[in-house]
Amino acid sequence: MAVQEIVVYPDPRLKQLCDPANITSEITTNLVTDLIDTMYESGHSVGIAAPQIGICLRVAVVDVSNHKLGKKHNHELMVLINPEIIESSGSKTMREGCMSVPDYTGNVERAREIVVHFTDNEGHDQVVRCKGFEAVAIQHELDHLDGLLFIDRVSNPGTDIFKRK
Repeated sequence: MAVQEIVVYPDPRLKQLCDPANITSEITTNLVTDLIDTMYESGHSVGIAAPQIGICLRVAVVDVSNHKLGKKHNHELMVLINPEIIESSGSKTMREGCMSVPDYTGNVERAREIVVHFTDNEGHDQVVRCKGFEAVAIQHELDHLDGLLFIDRVSNPGTDIFKRK
């Protein structure tokens, strides 16, 4: 389809709880294509969720395979329709950024390993174990589907949010 404009905080659409996506809908199919195109066109993104392009449906895409932190553990492009984390373990604090919060980064604590259940873009039910940077990226994108941004997850906004240079 097409590269879409990124919705930027404080746009209220970023704070909404997203509705489940109809797996067989043309709207969902087109949305997946737009998310993939927009993520890759950015040149630096490892994931994007539907609310970031103004669509309040539970759809996200993640691909950390081209990022230095994701080379070792990745499933390449993951299309996550109606995803849910069903298991998590460990803890890891990483500096996160977001296309919807372009001027800041922040230290966020997330699970080190997750198991995520979702439907892929071919309509197949999937259960996938992810770890490291890929697990962090998925958690970040799934937060968008629940109306959360990384800035909502920092433990101390005074010391854990940083202005981009």
